[in-house]
Amino acid sequence: MTEAGIQNGGGESTLTVIVAAAANLGIALAKAVAGVISGSSAMLSEAAHSVADTVTELLLLTALKRSEKPADEEHPLGYGPERYIWAMLAAVATFVGGAVFSLYDGIHTLVQGETPGDPLVSYIVLGVAFVLEGYSLRTGLKQARGEAARFKAPFKRYLRYTPDTAVKAVVMEDSAALVGLVLAAGGLLGGQLTGSGAWDGLASLLIGLLLLYVAWVLGRSNAELLIGRPLPKSVRERIRAELLESEHIVAVLELTTLVQGPHEALVAAKVDFRDVSTAAEIEWACERAEQRLRAAFPAIGRVYLDPTPGPVSSGDDTR
Repeated sequence: MTEAGIQNGGGESTLTVIVAAAANLGIALAKAVAGVISGSSAMLSEAAHSVADTVTELLLLTALKRSEKPADEEHPLGYGPERYIWAMLAAVATFVGGAVFSLYDGIHTLVQGETPGDPLVSYIVLGVAFVLEGYSLRTGLKQARGEAARFKAPFKRYLRYTPDTAVKAVVMEDSAALVGLVLAAGGLLGGQLTGSGAWDGLASLLIGLLLLYVAWVLGRSNAELLIGRPLPKSVRERIRAELLESEHIVAVLELTTLVQGPHEALVAAKVDFRDVSTAAEIEWACERAEQRLRAAFPAIGRVYLDPTPGPVSSGDDTR
């Protein structure tokens, strides 16, 4: 999560995912029909790719819906992390539904051979799919670039570290889809020019490897968040500085932060207060420190401060 990601809550993730799902659903059917007509393994691989992407978007929509549930007695810290469980399943769907089928179909074509059919329908479908996938990618990029610019973060860094894995998944999968379409067209063209199905099989293999990479990157990102990712170092430093603004706080002995969702974080700290501070002053110092943190970073939903004596008596030091 970038520093600005902590400072801003809102987002257009649901719209981005819905656009991607609608595009992939129609594309999957068209690719499957074109693959059967042309006999192209690359087109069938692309159909599997689009089916996997559609399943992925449905899982991401489930993640967005489930993670918005408010905290309750059984889940006092809320349901934010559930988003990453469903997003992890989405990455698995990309791996199983797209990559495995594409690799198998590519190997089968190279081993058994393939007689290229009429590629005209496939070219038409690929062209339409490119336009639709491009529009879906444009929606995802618009959101991601807008947030990165608003947060004054480099786009690549924002995309790498954003905890909004729904948008990250859409951008990566649609980018992979466009590359896959180019590979499929190259396989068709190679088969058309040479009369050999090897080009089509090679294109299918490359599509499978591309999907493997996407599944690995998305799986790794969600795993990091499920295990527990802290806020960025720059944010932690600002949190320390905000806590030390209090005249009653001498030192922050230990600071623990945890990203719980795209716009939700937890802060816990062991704090050394002045020895001469009264109980009432410590209570109000904790209350004001929490208010300052939430004002600076609205996404910080929970702040826990533990008064802890330092290793050496601090006396009246107000550092």
